[in-house]
Amino acid sequence: MSLSAHARLTISDDDRDLPGAFGGGCASLLEGVAEEGSLNRAAKRMGMAYSKAWRIVREAEGHLGCELLARDGARGSALTPEGEHALHAYRTLQAELDAMIAKRLTELF
Repeated sequence: MSLSAHARLTISDDDRDLPGAFGGGCASLLEGVAEEGSLNRAAKRMGMAYSKAWRIVREAEGHLGCELLARDGARGSALTPEGEHALHAYRTLQAELDAMIAKRLTELF
């Protein structure tokens, strides 16, 4: 029998009463922006409305206290240096968490 376990990482500012957080959805949006050069195209690729994508990014920016995207009107968007750092940090933490869970799963089961 093959088992797997998963955890969803979210990063939030506990000192502020804000909705949302920086999580997997926002990380996927940021990856899409890096590849597509546009939040709108990244959202469409994920089957998400632009307004929802914009809200997710704004809420994550509120939690992290920095701008994640540099927006250039009709020309699109790009990750800011802080956005690149946040995405890398998130993916690193998620990979480490996944590895720890996989190891403990085999130890416990």
